[in-house]
Amino acid sequence: MTTAAAVLVIGATGTTGSRITARLTAAGHRVKAASPRATPVAGAEPVPFDWYDPATHAAALDGVDRVYLLPPVGDSDPAAVMLPFLRQARVAGVHRAVLLSSSAVPEGGPAVGTVHQALPDLFEQWAVLRPSWFMQNFTGTHAHARSIRDEGIIWSATESGRVGFVDAEDIAAVAVRALTDEQTPDTDLVLTGPEALGYDDIATIITEVTGRPVVHRHLSYEQMRDRLTAEMPVEFAAILAGMDRAIAGGAEDRVTDTVQRLTGRPPRTFRALLEGEGMRRGG
Repeated sequence: MTTAAAVLVIGATGTTGSRITARLTAAGHRVKAASPRATPVAGAEPVPFDWYDPATHAAALDGVDRVYLLPPVGDSDPAAVMLPFLRQARVAGVHRAVLLSSSAVPEGGPAVGTVHQALPDLFEQWAVLRPSWFMQNFTGTHAHARSIRDEGIIWSATESGRVGFVDAEDIAAVAVRALTDEQTPDTDLVLTGPEALGYDDIATIITEVTGRPVVHRHLSYEQMRDRLTAEMPVEFAAILAGMDRAIAGGAEDRVTDTVQRLTGRPPRTFRALLEGEGMRRGG
């Protein structure tokens, strides 16, 4: 009996990858869960994978026909390591690729936008997920979540700009459809939540749900860039601060019906996410 081909999930222990792996294995799919330390993931086959170590690539691709691509984090030029891997994947028998990009990065744009542009020529079945900013930025290990916990402050250069914040669970649900449906989207998909919110709105909702006062402090682009530089390379800090500046200019003030259309259910609101994670007042 021939073993069914596997789905390779790169970044299988991350925010989206862990959720995608859980959904795929629950549905009975064979999954190779790729992470730098081959961390065990329930129901999946752990494999070591490092974008910067080509020696880990062949084994990760063995027996795989579909791949979920999480770009290397913090790399301002991910195409340099991703494109050689994707060409290797195509030769190895991968025919479907789903790439995680960003609503802020168009095809052919900076960073992962170059990989987006190359994907249709490399694979006959493909999709590029372009989610808006994650709701989990305010609840996980992201800098916003840490400053909320430590200071009761959200720092940004977004001014009064609004964002269609999206739940990582909704991103994962769309990714699984793109990886497993008979027909792939063969396009890019902008993913948002059901409402566009400013960072002042986010602070108000967190305060109302948790009972702990949280405020939004407005920074200039330069102040935000310098603040981020303490945690990451200056080139990437400049990109992220620039995204805040784009939000201030209205670049992310939109909602789409993509989650509803591909999953058959509406995306989750930020308030529902907080309440679902047990962050209710006094909870």
